[in-house]
This record gives sequence, structure tokens and C-alpha cells, in this order.
Amino acid sequence: SQAESLVPPAAEHQPPLVAQGTLLVVDDEETVQAVASRMLESLGFRVLVAGDGRQALTLYADNRAQIVGVLMDLTMPHLDGEETFRELRRIEPQVRVLLMSGYNEQDAIARFVGKGLAGFIQKPFNMSDLKVALRSILS
Repeated sequence: SQAESLVPPAAEHQPPLVAQGTLLVVDDEETVQAVASRMLESLGFRVLVAGDGRQALTLYADNRAQIVGVLMDLTMPHLDGEETFRELRRIEPQVRVLLMSGYNEQDAIARFVGKGLAGFIQKPFNMSDLKVALRSILS
């Protein structure tokens, strides 16, 4: 809530973000791919990028041992976020997916409720938004 964000979080409630492993960024917009990749790399992650759901599934299947999480757009050609999420869970039921969307959270995650979605981040996001979201999916 608004009030909480004004109070600096106590250090013990915010474990340091451990940037280990690879994150898969799935978005059909090259700008989002580039910005997200830059942010993630500056945090210390390796980044793989997919332009759509099909490409994401191939990359995930080939690199699943290294991939610690997936940042995925909701609206994409070929396979949208919802279908891609379902297929990723077939490959790896414990997959950690952070949904990215320009829609508000309620609208965006309505279809994912109870399906194991790890987190949500509203686009456009900045570095501190990203760190908070990553901490929630990776901790």
C-alpha cells in the first residue's frame, strides 16, 4: 500500500537479491527485451531473450538447468503469455514466472489465479520495481 512504501523496509525483511543463474525474458517488443536485459545483466544475471512463446519454450527446454526464472509478457503473437505459461509448466511444474504487463495487475493475473504464477510487474518498470519483483519470485 501507499503508506508502506514511504517507510524504508527494514533490512531483515529484504534479503539481498542473489543474482545467480539465467533469466529468460519473453516479449515481442525489442525495446522491452533490451531494457529488461540491460537491467538484469547489471544485477548480475545471465539473460536469454525470446520474441514469442514458441521461441521461449524451445529456449527453456534447452536451458532449463540454468534458468532460475522467466519474465514474460502477457500479450504476444503465436503463443500468448497464458498459453506459454501452461506449456512451461508442462516442462517444469515448479517454473518461476514473473508476468509483465501494461494492464493493471487484477486484469492481467485474473487468468492465472491458482495456477502457480510467481509474480507480476507492471510495465513500464524501473530498476527498483524489478528488484522487488525478482526478490519475490526468486526467494
